[in-house]
Parts: sequence; C-alpha cells; structure tokens
Amino acid sequence: MNKYLLIVLVILALGLIAYNATMLDPENLFKGDSLVALIGIMAALCALVLLMVYQTSRKIQKKLDED
Repeated sequence: MNKYLLIVLVILALGLIAYNATMLDPENLFKGDSLVALIGIMAALCALVLLMVYQTSRKIQKKLDED
C-alpha cells in the first residue's frame, strides 16, 4: 500500500468520525440515528487501529529487510 493512500485512508476515517459525532444525540445515545452514528464511529476507530497496525508492520518489515 502506498504511503499516500494510507494517509488518505486515515483522513477519511477521521472525517467519518467527525461526521458521525455531529449526528449524536446526547440524550438518546442508543436510539435511532445516534445508535447508527455510534456504530459508524466504532467502525472508523477500528479502521484507524488496523491502519496503524499495518503501518507499524511495514516499518518492522523494512527494518528486517535492512539487516
């Protein structure tokens, strides 16, 4: 995966988190659109974690290839 593609995917995930955060209703978090927004936020957070794990594994692989 290209470095720039990784950056774009991280920005998209952060954008999805921000968008879904605007849809939250603090009084009814687990009803209607707020529940959908919470699921969207959790999915975007999972995507961010996976992208960071992938980036870390690429750095480790690069160090192993240098040795």
